[in-house]
Amino acid sequence: MKIIKRNARAILLDGNDLVLIKRTKPGQEPYWVTVGGGVETTDPSIEDALHREVFEELGGTLSKAELVYLITDTIENGLGVQHIFAARLERMDIEARTGTEFDKPERGSYEGVRVSFNTETLRQLNLMPPELAEFAAGNIEAITAVLDTPIRAS
Repeated sequence: MKIIKRNARAILLDGNDLVLIKRTKPGQEPYWVTVGGGVETTDPSIEDALHREVFEELGGTLSKAELVYLITDTIENGLGVQHIFAARLERMDIEARTGTEFDKPERGSYEGVRVSFNTETLRQLNLMPPELAEFAAGNIEAITAVLDTPIRAS
């Protein structure tokens, strides 16, 4: 099967907190998602798409991003792949966010929130998709270690 859709998402840490988007849609219970979205044809790479999405959704920049997990789904006419990065937030200015979804009230609200990055907290949230929630909750130490490992100069 051919990959027809790609997303880039971040398990985004700011200190010891995980930065998420709380989604509230009319007529539905709230749920949480990681920051990220679709890879566009104009993105030079999947990681570049992640940086763009972090800016669009949070007015944020990253200091580090490492690919840690893939989720593959069968969708109409092919496969969808979500590229999950562990990332550190360098700065955030919610007033600078530029995503077009914020101008569409019918899509509900997108609230940036911080939660403690620990298994107990993650298991209490309705974090979507469930595969990502399970991966993050089961790999707290590994994700933190990936981000705390210094980058070696070549």
